[in-house]
Amino acid sequence: MSERRERKPSVGAPIADLRGPVGPGFSRPKHKRTFTGFGPAEIKNVEASIPEPLREAWRKYSASEFTNKEEFEKELVRHIETTLARSLYNCDENAAYSGTALAFRDRLIIEWNKTQQRQTFTDQKRVYYLSLEFLMGRALDNAMLNVGMKDAARDGLSDLGFRIEDVIAQEHDAALGNGGLGRLAACFLDSMATLNYPAWGYGLRYRYGIFKQEIVNGYQMEVPDYWLDNNPWEFPRHEITVDIQFYGRVKNHQNENGKVVHTWEDGEIVQAVAYDVPIPGYGTKTTNNLRLWSSKASSGEFDFQKFNAGDYESAVADQQNAETISAVLYPNDNLERGKELRLKQQYFWCAASLFDIVRRFKKTRRAWNEFPDQVAIQLNDTHPTLAIVELQRILIDEEGLEWDEAWNIVTKTFGYTNHTVLPEALEKWSVPLMQNLLPRHLQLIYDINLFFLQTVEKRFPKDREMLSRVSIIEESHPKMVRMAYLAIIGSHKVNGVAELHSDLLKTTLFKDFVEIYGPDRFTNVTNGVTPRRWLHQANPLLSALIAEKLGGHEFLTDLTLLDKLEAFVDDKDFRHEWAHIKTMNKLRLAKFIKSTTGHEVDPNSLFDIQVKRIHEYKRQQLNIFGVIHRYLTIKDMSAEEKKKVVPRVSIFGGKAAPGYWMAKTIIHLINKVADVVNKDADIGNLLKVIFIEDYNVSKAEIICPASDLSEHISTAGTEGSGTSNMKFVMNGGLIIGTCDGANIEITREIGENNIFLFGNLAEDVEELRHRHFYGDFQLDPQLAKVFAAIKSNMFGDAADFSALTASIEEHGDYYLVSDDFNSYITTHGMVDEAFKNKEEWLAKSITSVARMGFFSTDRVINEYADSIWNVEPLEIKD
Repeated sequence: MSERRERKPSVGAPIADLRGPVGPGFSRPKHKRTFTGFGPAEIKNVEASIPEPLREAWRKYSASEFTNKEEFEKELVRHIETTLARSLYNCDENAAYSGTALAFRDRLIIEWNKTQQRQTFTDQKRVYYLSLEFLMGRALDNAMLNVGMKDAARDGLSDLGFRIEDVIAQEHDAALGNGGLGRLAACFLDSMATLNYPAWGYGLRYRYGIFKQEIVNGYQMEVPDYWLDNNPWEFPRHEITVDIQFYGRVKNHQNENGKVVHTWEDGEIVQAVAYDVPIPGYGTKTTNNLRLWSSKASSGEFDFQKFNAGDYESAVADQQNAETISAVLYPNDNLERGKELRLKQQYFWCAASLFDIVRRFKKTRRAWNEFPDQVAIQLNDTHPTLAIVELQRILIDEEGLEWDEAWNIVTKTFGYTNHTVLPEALEKWSVPLMQNLLPRHLQLIYDINLFFLQTVEKRFPKDREMLSRVSIIEESHPKMVRMAYLAIIGSHKVNGVAELHSDLLKTTLFKDFVEIYGPDRFTNVTNGVTPRRWLHQANPLLSALIAEKLGGHEFLTDLTLLDKLEAFVDDKDFRHEWAHIKTMNKLRLAKFIKSTTGHEVDPNSLFDIQVKRIHEYKRQQLNIFGVIHRYLTIKDMSAEEKKKVVPRVSIFGGKAAPGYWMAKTIIHLINKVADVVNKDADIGNLLKVIFIEDYNVSKAEIICPASDLSEHISTAGTEGSGTSNMKFVMNGGLIIGTCDGANIEITREIGENNIFLFGNLAEDVEELRHRHFYGDFQLDPQLAKVFAAIKSNMFGDAADFSALTASIEEHGDYYLVSDDFNSYITTHGMVDEAFKNKEEWLAKSITSVARMGFFSTDRVINEYADSIWNVEPLEIKD
């Protein structure tokens, strides 16, 4: 097998390698003394080995961070004039952003370096979080707030003639994710740093992210998202590269001890290059690391001979093929080439990350059986499951461990978080594809499966059907590798992300595995969100009001303190301020809608919002059908009846996967309905429909604080958890939702009187689907009127939406849209009545926020640390 390499020795690393990132203006020491241990004496020896001039310079540099407005202004001007080479007379908002970002980046680098030093010297167990998505949002605002210097930056920028809001808006969102999976990973990184856990994130550095969404004639169009054009937050580590192998063949031979050795030979080599992003904690000196891998050709970027021969395309073909791996998140897998690219992405990122983790462990010179005591790897869904097989390959093929010893290490190292109960969402890869792309890994998967099934057969000797049900290899045509099963077998803990979700996993999808392993392997850790981003940063007015009443911002690191707000529910002045803040946030969103869509919306209307990934199970189609029903109802009203209608703005946002035609049809219908409703003079401001293009984290920070009502209406039993529901309630909005995911636990915390629940329960879903399958289906009469309007070409060519209506009328209504429609519109009627009573609505809003303390990712991370990772926070001594 071609050697995986890094441009540093893997054992006995130089002192400089142990310091983490190096600050601007400093090169690594030229001497190369080797660090071989981590005890107090060794640490002292390491420090003593650094020349005094360098130590003094380091201390001076480390103390140079700005602490007030004047020092910030000095750093900002320095960066504009020297780093950017811009005159202050030629300084626009983009230059002001870059200078501000660089000033704060310098500040973070200092603590980033020190954090890596502390974690290395302390040598305690670290967490490595593997996620295919990290939906980070803008970094500058987060950095300013986390280090407590936003006011100084605001004043400093104002002195130079800039508004901080305009400067912040210059930053592109990091296009490293699409939905809740990636945003959860970002919240986790924030909490791990805030709580001082030694932790690294590992992901892919997508050049274009998923895509930038544009709406053209009502259709979603995908265009590249050039988010890396101005990104001062990443640090390329060109010295940290790993050769990743694909294809080839496996050769077996005996070594001198007669042991069969497997070598993976030939094939294609692609190079992984590391890029690091600092992750600052809030109110702490800890700044953790997110390492992203970018792909490039290992044999050079350019073939001069081919170019000179006139074969210009082939001259750069290797470079282009290699860079494709990290080009786009979730390439369209409707074609076989797309499937292969997705699998390539997953192995590329897992192999590079495992190489890095193993390299770091080997520096400690510990015995391999101590690996699980030093390393906890969390798999965020099934995407990183190949890391299990890769670690087993490293241990037996490269390190020479016996199979059982290696597998014991592997299973003690990994934890697996499952995010879905939808069988079709559980990843499977065809055996022929795996055989071609990763031949050695397929061998190992078959070995893992064999040993697992042998164990199962010993325990359940008469249950042959169970062997088929739990096998990693699905005996289909072609045979498939079930990645979720591999993740369960290779992990010591499997967790769901909400109580209902975890219960469904244990009683349905993974029922056999619970019987095999017992209930202790399966646990629940309900999701949360970081209040720093989703309350303090997104809603500064509300955060300031809460801080005023609670006597400070301690609630941002102990969200349970919000319960003290209930004492102010009946305080008229407090309620007035609360209502005023909601109005201000709605005005901000209305201004954004006007500037981006051209539509004017009345902030006195009820803002009804559903923003999330577009998918049939999330049921945006139920929402837009409800909007059509409302429109038709208002159209039939008399002028006197219309006076009693609660004005409403229905706001949608979210992206559909490029190959998901039905989801794109839903987007098309929403926009066509908006075209009709928004131009109807008979309706006026009684109903507006808005689709917010290219929904992302920064837009969510404007949308969430403005919500009166948010929709979390997935078919019961299909949503793992959901986290946008938590963000909306944390900002004082109420929920209309099904008894699904975390809605159930939110209801338990805030009370049934403060949420609007509707629809069938999870335990009834399969029975309803069964009836539909055998012809027992009747379309809801009110939904039939909606479909009749669509088929009348009221919203454009009815043929464009025939598949959407047929999926309900003719193909079993898998997501129970018709079954839940009457309950849905009836509950919306209850919402209208509740919204008319402004004081009662305010009480519900305040009470809900006060009871949201459970839904912080700080609580989530502490649960993971205690029940899955067995890791402790790192004590920081001044």
